[in-house]
Amino acid sequence: MTTLDDGRDAEPITDPADSRASERARVGADALDRAACAQRDADDPLRGFRDEFVLPPETIYLDGNSLGAQTKGAAERAQDVISQEWGTGLIRSWNDAGWFDLPAVLGDKVAGLVGGGAGATVVTDTTSINLFKAASAACKIQTADAPGRRVILTQRENFPSDIYMLEGLAEQLGDGWEVRLVDDAEVTAGFPTALTDEVAFVVLTHVNYRTGRLFDMESTTSAIHAGGALAIWDLCHSAGALEIDLAGSGADMAVGCTYKFLNGGPGSPAFVWVSEALRTRFTQPLSGWWGHKQPFEMEPSYTPAEGIRRYLTGTQGIISMSVAEVGLDIHSRADMAAVRQKSLALSDLFIELVDSRLSHHPVEVVTPREHAQRGSQVSITHPEGFAVMSALIERGVIGDYREPEVLRFGLTPLYVGFADVWDTVEVLRDILDNRLWDAPQHKVRGAVT
Repeated sequence: MTTLDDGRDAEPITDPADSRASERARVGADALDRAACAQRDADDPLRGFRDEFVLPPETIYLDGNSLGAQTKGAAERAQDVISQEWGTGLIRSWNDAGWFDLPAVLGDKVAGLVGGGAGATVVTDTTSINLFKAASAACKIQTADAPGRRVILTQRENFPSDIYMLEGLAEQLGDGWEVRLVDDAEVTAGFPTALTDEVAFVVLTHVNYRTGRLFDMESTTSAIHAGGALAIWDLCHSAGALEIDLAGSGADMAVGCTYKFLNGGPGSPAFVWVSEALRTRFTQPLSGWWGHKQPFEMEPSYTPAEGIRRYLTGTQGIISMSVAEVGLDIHSRADMAAVRQKSLALSDLFIELVDSRLSHHPVEVVTPREHAQRGSQVSITHPEGFAVMSALIERGVIGDYREPEVLRFGLTPLYVGFADVWDTVEVLRDILDNRLWDAPQHKVRGAVT
């Protein structure tokens, strides 16, 4: 039941007004032009990473917050797994090629990017399935520790799949369990009204998928704990794009995907992380044989593995996992502080250009301007948002559209540059000035928008 209840040197991140002033000073207050943007690309300490991705010519790809670009090593790695490890090694590769240990090996690589610590993460299944595991475990823990708590709290603007999984879990549990939705303003204010003594745990998306709003993990988790609840974070729109410190923030559990900013490939496996305090208390609702203490003993009863493997369920997709490792390895060589700094600089520039060059059109920036509240995307609204995005894609600028009226532009610092941002806004200005969106082909929607 759902009820609604209303070494790279990074410049210091300061006040957003100071940041915008600094941006204008760097490119020239009266000379914000493409040449200045191109110079910033030439000076970018992360510029070498762009060569590690397959980017079609004449295309500006700003949808890495939905599906990351292909890594140059992906096809080669997939071919090696298919022709050598599978083709020649056959079933021996579960041991000889390390297939059996791959979920934990990749998990440690993810943990290094999200501040999770060694032995705390596995890469497996999908985000939705991992959320079901984590939420089920939280229900069981709180039933033991605080049996009167039967409410699952989450954002009204959470990614819908998260809400659906929580609704399904609450329906399955029965016994008074319910999901309540809260507005983002309630979250940023520290839950002044919604976090009652009925709440067992809170599921929050770190970055709002639609607007790009970033929530402070440490202070929000602290508020949740002060209210007697557990905190589960969805990192799908932040992992690989900004600095995250799961362990340091006091988070209880987290899930996320590898196919967005981590560039793991379409449908690449997700990850699940559990804090040290809860690791031995985490029970596996999907008790498949890969999470068994001794899977090849073939015992008729389930005994969970003592370590991180207990979060696994069934046989893993080795080709997909192997390709995802290529993206993780690229990220492991990047300085996340520099990645975050460039992300903010790119979005500052984008917002500045929208403000200055599109002000005569009915567009609005809905992404927060404050650095501390901004992820790695810029979202703007336009009454004909879908058609405008369709026209952009036709011109080789690929972002995406989300209801209602939101055009999303993901800024992946490893392969997006300042000149890309300049060119994007120029193409957008041309489309709006000349109403190029108002053509029949831009009104037709496919199954995926």
